[in-house]
Amino acid sequence: MRVTRRFGSTVLAALIVAGGLGAAGIATAEERVVPADMTEVRLSFAPIVKKVAPAVVNVYARKVVRQQRRMTPFLDDPFFRHFFGDRENGQPRTRMQRSLGSGVVISDDGIILTNNHVIRGAEEVRVAFNDKRQFDCDVILDDDKTDLAVLKIRDPKGEKFPSVAIGDSDGLEVGDIVLAIGNPFGVGQTVTQGIVSALARTRVGVSDYQFFIQTDAAINPGNSGGALIDMRGNLVGINTAIYSRSGGSNGIGFAIPSNMARLVAESARQGGDSVKRPWLGASLQQVTSDIAESLGLDRPEGVLVVGVISGGPAEAAGLKVGDLIVTVDGAVVDSPNSFGYRFVTKGISGTAKLGIVRAGREMVAEVALAPAPETVPRDERAIEGYSPFAGITVANLSPAVAEELDLKGLTEGVVIVAVDRRSPAASVGLLPGDVIVDVNGDRIGTTRQLEGIAESDPRTWRIVISRNGQLIRMAFRG
Repeated sequence: MRVTRRFGSTVLAALIVAGGLGAAGIATAEERVVPADMTEVRLSFAPIVKKVAPAVVNVYARKVVRQQRRMTPFLDDPFFRHFFGDRENGQPRTRMQRSLGSGVVISDDGIILTNNHVIRGAEEVRVAFNDKRQFDCDVILDDDKTDLAVLKIRDPKGEKFPSVAIGDSDGLEVGDIVLAIGNPFGVGQTVTQGIVSALARTRVGVSDYQFFIQTDAAINPGNSGGALIDMRGNLVGINTAIYSRSGGSNGIGFAIPSNMARLVAESARQGGDSVKRPWLGASLQQVTSDIAESLGLDRPEGVLVVGVISGGPAEAAGLKVGDLIVTVDGAVVDSPNSFGYRFVTKGISGTAKLGIVRAGREMVAEVALAPAPETVPRDERAIEGYSPFAGITVANLSPAVAEELDLKGLTEGVVIVAVDRRSPAASVGLLPGDVIVDVNGDRIGTTRQLEGIAESDPRTWRIVISRNGQLIRMAFRG
């Protein structure tokens, strides 16, 4: 049974159910209504919960971490550390660290989406269904850029699992009703209800792709990785973070849009160990009020092209420095973050049409959706010895490596991909993402070259690195 009423010129959505959640019991976008009386207010979300909740799981991750007691500065010395510091019965002192979160099954063969921060570094991952069944899982893909991970249930019986369909998060509107399902504080599966408070939030600071759904549905620690469900019973977001000064829900929660989650899930299904994303091959800048005025715009809009990489898709599509990108396949963009979300979620195939403004003229540029190429072998090398570089792992830069490390506009050179925190390199302040430009007057072009220089023994080390677009000069005694 469904009752439809119009409220002025605005049409809203309400769930009117009786005897299940069939197609006839779902309101379309054009039939959005508000309750007209107390009878309609008493209508329940229970049919949606019964359909979806069995597919939301608790995620338990365990990892062994090294434990160290800092009682004396002598523990910085490996000799003293071996005998007095962080060893017990001749073995490193360790402890078991456990984390708790939620996840959602998206296919009946046991594929699960959750947050990467829930399972990061875990040696064991286990999930528990609401019916008390528990299963061990394998992590088949983890993606720091989106803070998403994909798990696969180890199931020798090959049984079918309850699952949730991934919906279209771009169809959400502010004011739409949503349900959050997860395991807050480890108390067990919990359902909360709220509305979409805002869309396209870009200042959350959780992942590289800042484009979050904000909701006032109560989200608490333990909800991470759980499901945000719309009134059709579809997954529209992965609950990820809250804004809170107390640690509890203050009515401001954030979810990763399902369209981004779909991209990560599809990459996992294709067997890759990383997410393949389209590469623009251009640097973009936020349009400020001053920039808008200089461009003759009434208000800040779009994103400004400030650099085009030779041989990249942007150059092939005819983009030029100074172009203003205002849409991606018709969707408006107003920041580099919103452009990144719209462009990346197109996936790797076909083309995207970018609406641009050049010298006051509106144009369309068709850009190929292709991943960043690895133009030179990475040739990763771990630098050892006694130089200031001892303890770093470096790789040759290419567009692919630059995209992975979020190095804007850099496509060649040697980049630090890891630093041992107890190494000489860490003590002199070298960081992952630093590009080593010059050592003692020699321009560094390959990892092999750097490895050779690191084996030398000069009286003084003079090093130039590029960090966040700035050149930093260092000098050390040999």
